[in-house]
Amino acid sequence: MTVARTVELEGHIIDSGTMGMCFGVVMDMGGEFEVEDFEVGRHKHAETYCRMRVMAESEEDLRAILHELNQQGATVADPRDATLENAPEDGVVPVDFYSTTNHPTYVRVDGEWVEIEDPEMDCALVVERADPADPQGVGNTDDRRNGDGKTRVLTKVLNAVEEGDLVVTGETGIRVEPPERPRNGGGSFGFMQGGVSSERPSASLIEEIADEMREVRENDGNVLVVCGPAIVHSGGRDALADLVRAGFIDNLSAGNGFAVHDLERDLYGTSLGVDTESLEHPRKGHKHHIYTISEIARLGSIEAAVDEGIVDEGVMYECIDNDVPFVLAGSIRDDGPLPDTITDAIEAQDAIREQAHDADIVLMLSTLLHSVAVGNCLPSTTKTVCVDINPATVTQLLDRGSAQAIGMVTDIGTFIPMLRDELLEE
Repeated sequence: MTVARTVELEGHIIDSGTMGMCFGVVMDMGGEFEVEDFEVGRHKHAETYCRMRVMAESEEDLRAILHELNQQGATVADPRDATLENAPEDGVVPVDFYSTTNHPTYVRVDGEWVEIEDPEMDCALVVERADPADPQGVGNTDDRRNGDGKTRVLTKVLNAVEEGDLVVTGETGIRVEPPERPRNGGGSFGFMQGGVSSERPSASLIEEIADEMREVRENDGNVLVVCGPAIVHSGGRDALADLVRAGFIDNLSAGNGFAVHDLERDLYGTSLGVDTESLEHPRKGHKHHIYTISEIARLGSIEAAVDEGIVDEGVMYECIDNDVPFVLAGSIRDDGPLPDTITDAIEAQDAIREQAHDADIVLMLSTLLHSVAVGNCLPSTTKTVCVDINPATVTQLLDRGSAQAIGMVTDIGTFIPMLRDELLEE
């Protein structure tokens, strides 16, 4: 081994599995390591410290190993400031830019560790200095400044990077803090449980989800619900509308289909042409969703339909009536779409991102694609509930990086009424 670098790990790195994963990374990538210092925490709240020398055959191999170690929370000893380079054009980042995880992350700028804002995976890091001095000598005359008297580090998706932005490159001066096992347990939302319940809804799990939603509301937090059309098809619509009316939902994210079928249910008593009470197929029922879209388009918006008294019940009605913001993100599969549906993919993604960054808990209800879109924007610290009849969907959503997640494989039409009853019980 011809090149080497010393890294440090600190925290609850044994019971959280961080230390073992770092050892495995080095060996799996063809490197070697030598533990130089190891101090084990002796009680529940004590942290463990490990310093190890990492060796590889070449600088390129070593950089690759250090990158993976960084993602696991290892920090290069004797850190230097992060390397910053100017974005050459709008939407173009420098070569070797640092691609983010969704974990809390710190960047060393001008000798100080600065926490990044709005952690999100697969973004670039952009530095805004408060001090107009340029100690790194990058020679940027268009350095982005802010007037709040402190240096900021922002996450930006690549299409939002502007020419002249100071972009973090390489691995130097970056510290990632993956979630650790909490010292006080954590119940069903405990550390990295990734648990998936049995086919029947668990009353105890639903009770815990309800308790968490109550606590969020009591602390002026934010509950985001991500909705799929199956909520309407399976009979969960009225229960969800009750939760919106009662103030337990602060934001709603869905696709065009969910809103169309919710509105169709109000206007025609059907969902995708099927009577949700009798399960019969009324004559011309297959056209009801198109008629619904046409009626809303004629009026100009869902809000206008509510104001005119055309729509007077359902989830979308309650969102309008109770000032609950919603984002309807379109796709190439959409009929219509509704006038309220955002058809520009980048614009829709930005709207979803704003919702996700404000959320304290997210309920992902029977929609894989929209849940993935929201999940991509969430920090790993946001509590997440994933419910779907398909076990593969639940597993895929739980694997997207949340450290505090509950998964339930069940009929959404059973889950939402049970949650409603638990939250609204006297």
